[in-house]
Amino acid sequence: MLKQRVITALILAPLVISSVLLLPTAYVALLLAVVVLVGSREWARLSGFTALPQQLLYTLLMLLLLGCSYLWLPAAWIPAIIGIAVLWWCFVLLRIIRYRSEHTPSENALLKGLEGIVVLLPPWLALVTLHQIPDFGPGLMLFVLMLIWSADVGAYFAGHRWGNHKLAPQVSPGKTREGVYGAMVSALLCGVVLLWWLDTSLLKSMLILLLCLVTMLSSVVGDLFESLLKRQRGMKDSGTLLPGHGGMLDRIDSLTAAAPVFLFGLTLLGVA
Repeated sequence: MLKQRVITALILAPLVISSVLLLPTAYVALLLAVVVLVGSREWARLSGFTALPQQLLYTLLMLLLLGCSYLWLPAAWIPAIIGIAVLWWCFVLLRIIRYRSEHTPSENALLKGLEGIVVLLPPWLALVTLHQIPDFGPGLMLFVLMLIWSADVGAYFAGHRWGNHKLAPQVSPGKTREGVYGAMVSALLCGVVLLWWLDTSLLKSMLILLLCLVTMLSSVVGDLFESLLKRQRGMKDSGTLLPGHGGMLDRIDSLTAAAPVFLFGLTLLGVA
């Protein structure tokens, strides 16, 4: 499994990095839309839409929302949408904390389908907004991707080496508190790199490091939320698209929460 994960990562990482740094925002938005559309079909399955026509209809709805957002969404509305997404993830955190598998509510495919829009649309919007920031945009988008990737690596190795205390056994038995601590160290190291690049004041530097930690912690919430849905559906992975990683959602679940939180924090700090 680890070998497959490494091979897949080594193939995808250069493609993602070069696309973020070299392509105009319009093309980056298109590539991200493809990722979201693949994830939206997997989300339809997680939601309980088992028939192929239902999954395709849900994917088409997501395509229409992405297109309308890119073509007609006023820029002044974006901070409000991102803020709503951040609040929603705070609500999700409470759901995870209070979750008990023996008290799993009956599935409501329509409600979960609506949740999928909140999960998938704001991170796409956040990443596109980051990428189009003058001068720093592509670098900031790449940074948040690197932050999540490094946190995943830190969590994986710290969890396997020292993991003894379960983080949320009812939701994801494999995740440990020690893994989160490893992810926090990785996030702080990434934050130091960002500070070196931005060359800002001491106070803002401390706040940026805090934002990196909060972004990393929000990525854990995104990961756990998908795990919760998979547990409710009795699924191990959201799909089989990426060898060693599962489906597209399994690869981007951390980013669904982290991207809006990161942009929201940068906006508050006056960087975005």
